[in-house]
Amino acid sequence: MKYSKIALAMYLFVTLSFGVANAQDAAKIAVKAIVRGADGEPLAGAVVTNQSLNLRTVTDSRGMLEVEVPQEAALTVSADGYKPSLIVVTPGLERIDLSQNTRSVNVAFKSVNDTDLPSGVSSVNISDLMEKNYLLNFEGMEAFAAGYNGNHLWGMNSSLVLIDGVPRDISSISPNEIDHITFLKSASAVALYGSRGAKGVIMVSTKRGTEAKQRINVRANAGINTPKRFPQYLGSSEYMTLYNEARVNDGLGVLYSDETIYNHSGVNPYRYPSVDYYSSDYIKNSFARYDAVTEISGGNERARYYTNLGVSSNGSLLNFGEAKDHNTAQRFNVRGNVDMKLNRILKARIDASAVFANGSGVNTDYWGSAATLRPNRFTPLIPLSYLEENDETNWAIVNAATIIDNKYLLGGTSLDQTNPFAAIYAGGSNKFVQREFQFTTGVDADLNGLLDGLSFSTTMGVDYWNRYNQGYRNGYATYQPTWTSYAGTDMLSGLQIFGQDTRTGNEEIADSWYRQTISLSGQFNYNKTVNGAHNISAILMGAAFRQSLSEVYQPTTNSNLGLQLGYNFNQKYFAELTGAVVRSPKLAPGNRTAFSPAGSIGWRISEEPFLKDVSFVNNLKLTASAGILHTDLDITDYFLYESIYTGTGNWYGWNDGSGTQSTDSRRGENFDLKMAKREEISLGLEGVLFKNQLSFGANVFRNILSGNAIQADALYPNYFTQNFPSSSFIPYVNYNNDQRTGMDFYLNVNKRLGAVNWVLGTALTYYSTKAAKRAEIYQDAYQNRQGRPLDAIWGLQSDGFYMDAAEVAAADGVNSPKPAFGQIAPGDIKYKDQNGDNVINERDEVYLGRGGWFGGASTGAPLTAGVNLSATWKNLTFFALATGRFGAHAIKSNSYFWVNGDDKYSAVVRDRWTEETKNTATFPRLTTLGGDNNFRNSDFWMYSTNRIDLSKLQISYKISDSVLKSKLLHELGVYVAGYNLLTGAKEREILETNFGGAPQTRLYNLGIKALF
Repeated sequence: MKYSKIALAMYLFVTLSFGVANAQDAAKIAVKAIVRGADGEPLAGAVVTNQSLNLRTVTDSRGMLEVEVPQEAALTVSADGYKPSLIVVTPGLERIDLSQNTRSVNVAFKSVNDTDLPSGVSSVNISDLMEKNYLLNFEGMEAFAAGYNGNHLWGMNSSLVLIDGVPRDISSISPNEIDHITFLKSASAVALYGSRGAKGVIMVSTKRGTEAKQRINVRANAGINTPKRFPQYLGSSEYMTLYNEARVNDGLGVLYSDETIYNHSGVNPYRYPSVDYYSSDYIKNSFARYDAVTEISGGNERARYYTNLGVSSNGSLLNFGEAKDHNTAQRFNVRGNVDMKLNRILKARIDASAVFANGSGVNTDYWGSAATLRPNRFTPLIPLSYLEENDETNWAIVNAATIIDNKYLLGGTSLDQTNPFAAIYAGGSNKFVQREFQFTTGVDADLNGLLDGLSFSTTMGVDYWNRYNQGYRNGYATYQPTWTSYAGTDMLSGLQIFGQDTRTGNEEIADSWYRQTISLSGQFNYNKTVNGAHNISAILMGAAFRQSLSEVYQPTTNSNLGLQLGYNFNQKYFAELTGAVVRSPKLAPGNRTAFSPAGSIGWRISEEPFLKDVSFVNNLKLTASAGILHTDLDITDYFLYESIYTGTGNWYGWNDGSGTQSTDSRRGENFDLKMAKREEISLGLEGVLFKNQLSFGANVFRNILSGNAIQADALYPNYFTQNFPSSSFIPYVNYNNDQRTGMDFYLNVNKRLGAVNWVLGTALTYYSTKAAKRAEIYQDAYQNRQGRPLDAIWGLQSDGFYMDAAEVAAADGVNSPKPAFGQIAPGDIKYKDQNGDNVINERDEVYLGRGGWFGGASTGAPLTAGVNLSATWKNLTFFALATGRFGAHAIKSNSYFWVNGDDKYSAVVRDRWTEETKNTATFPRLTTLGGDNNFRNSDFWMYSTNRIDLSKLQISYKISDSVLKSKLLHELGVYVAGYNLLTGAKEREILETNFGGAPQTRLYNLGIKALF
């Protein structure tokens, strides 16, 4: 039904948009003119339009425009990389020259041309990109922005995200609302943002109105998500067989008889369950996604406006019970940006945005349960058809029960009185509600009357974000059946009830959370050109923001003052000096402020005499920057400089069974605790060659984050701390240093070959990290963290399996090393004794590889790369996006791989060690015990996360004006796209599988867009 509605809406939309041809009676003249670009080169494929004439044509391979139009008609001529030009037709028109397009990009507290970006800055024009690559979120940005690895910048572990200058979550905005994103990476680029921006800033600038007639852009999408891969778990019979094997390995008797194992192979799935949580009984093969957005923009010299209205909906794979109708997510957003020219001096900006998001769901974690509940535990549903009609006792129970689909009871056991199936069928539903309101206002003042080149600007933002859950949390009864057989027929002979059905009808509201952000900035700007060559600029600014969270007493704050002085001579030599006074309330008085200096220089070599006349060099610029930024980002709490005492300690008393309360120290004081420092130097090169057909850029950087605050036992005598009662007199001190070294690179090629315009872009980011200084005491030097990567994985080195009883017996600490992790048996993992003490323990753990994390929760890879390709032929555009991540590893440490005790068995145990498979096994012996020797960090479980993803394919077609011939509809396009299509990796199966969560999906999307 949803698809038919979408199809009908699209049909009506297209049909009603076709208008009557607009006849032109004015006398026409033949125009034959060449459109030329940089250096006078003819521009093939330049687009020439006139809305009133319903005209849209392109220049041929020679750049020639041939068309018949009325004299004095106004033609708009545009081409990629050039500014649109309005041309009035005259009889003598023979040549049309276009000037190169320079785009204004927002950087720290100012805007610059994209050809003059400061050192260590990347920018992506999202508005243009969306024309060929419809973004759902911000996927694949690493293929466009060098230095961004999909999480953060230059290997740092956090970034400050600003939306229109205000700290906000990137999730609060959709790509449809964005004009461009600027990635500020270097120390000099972020210095003005103080402590909170010291590890990089991601600036999101939303779209704004222009001085033009009203434009209405409408876009609608419908897509299908299909799962990429499900985890593979064993059915009941295979599980029981292998569980028996595990018990035998542990010296125990078998638990399941051959008859029981056989019965669970499908004899009667209700009596002998073998539950597959990923079967079509519970999971759909796809779910739908929809979105639509309308953008309205326009304005004149006095006022400009932009409005965005968007709605989206996402479904779910679950296909039973309450989840069938209550497992979707909806989002509605509205944004309005208004710019006003109040008078000759004053301008004002008012922006408002609201996001209403709802997510309906069920009161259980189905995917988490699917990864842990064994297939033979219980039957989800008990058919009433197995009850005898004259069984009055059990029918009395049934008549008082919740009946599912008029034929089932909810199954359970004494161990599974609550379970995901029963919760989804009868446990009620919930609704996640989220509301976001963002308000930004600003005033710009032209102060040329006071001083030529002086201006003032101020911006204030107020945001409120609230979320909560509401729904119905019903109690429910489950039943454990007792079975019997009559004349070979299975029948229910008894029902044991657990819990009770309770439906109060009262809607509950819980888990309320809010966040409020208030930000304010003000700045004086000075820009002056002297004698046409000396360009002088200055910014004197102050900024602050405060974020308050529910149930958190201390708000997050940031405040700083800054001064930036800039000079460039004739766009050839550049210099910029920045100084910021930053403040942190986390530190003691006297250490709460610090000065952060930074600077950069640039040299446009292409303007020098020795390169100026080189025809293939259009622009070539060298940059260098350095800075020392103070930050409190890694100071985890407030008042860490103070000593803390607690009265909750407890000692054993002299009398048995009694204790003595104590007052214990938790840390010592250190009023000299200071902010950490990011000390950095970077070099950059960027260029444009071959008549703007090739552009490239690269940066190399090294920074040290010095003086990180730690509480280190190694720096103080051992009597400063004790384990029982837990107490410490050790203060926090500035000690640890982290070093990051890396580079980023981008290359873009724009070339027309015949009738096809090709655009190829690539971006790459590589970084290495090192713990440059650590407070540590290890008995063995190879365990020192100093000198190792920050994302180091530590563990044991495996040395095969213990192959037989004799080898196990020899592991006595005399003949061969003895493991210290419990009893071992043939089929357990054997490890290398690194220090030669004949004991295998934690002292034998060594550096195994890089994990690809940055010191925080985010994950990534040392090398991130992306390639994007587009080809346009007439009105048809093909786009492809591929991304890659290389150099990182991970440990198979979840319950899918570390299978022991009564865990659910996954398909990996089929390759277990047995006497028959000892020479080919890739998994240790099965055990019903803890398996402490086997299931711990070691290279046995390590795997590479290297991968190449075909992230996106999109084909777009724009229906020409000559076909539309509509006064109402000026442009119409359709496109099809695929997302997350393919993964190439040695460990593809692991990388494409989510364990304990909803599966990864591919999306196939159909979209339509129109301009009115």
